Amino acid sequence: MFGIQEILDTLPHRYPFLLVDRILEIEIGKRIVGIKNVTINENFFQGHFPGHPIMPGVLLLEAMAQTGGVLAMRSIEAEGLDVKDKVIYFMTIDKAKFRKPVVPGDQVRFELDMNKSRATIRGFKARALVDGAVVAEAELMAMIVDK
Repeated sequence: MFGIQEILDTLPHRYPFLLVDRILEIEIGKRIVGIKNVTINENFFQGHFPGHPIMPGVLLLEAMAQTGGVLAMRSIEAEGLDVKDKVIYFMTIDKAKFRKPVVPGDQVRFELDMNKSRATIRGFKARALVDGAVVAEAELMAMIVDK
């Protein structure tokens, strides 16, 4: 398990776009579990939707991608590659499905399995859950590149 400082050391994202609060589990090259505590103070709730706040689905996808980014970067680092001047870019989103809305007060758990690892490309099967129920799922792919 590691907290926000290790996430900040791994990803280039910062407030208000960093969407992962903690990594609960990480198995290098295989899987990762992260969480996001959703509060009414999130800036996107001002417009999505006033009086009926729902976390935008695209931000759930982004949060899953960021969690996968932590796994990808930590995995290539474990392979001996220097990640100091590297960044990870989203490539594809497939089979995205949204099952339930995410609202203030929810804690979203992101579970990702790495299902592709070739050179600088990483693929993931991702799920977002709240209280054990799947709220979103997708297949994601990303590429690690020079900054």
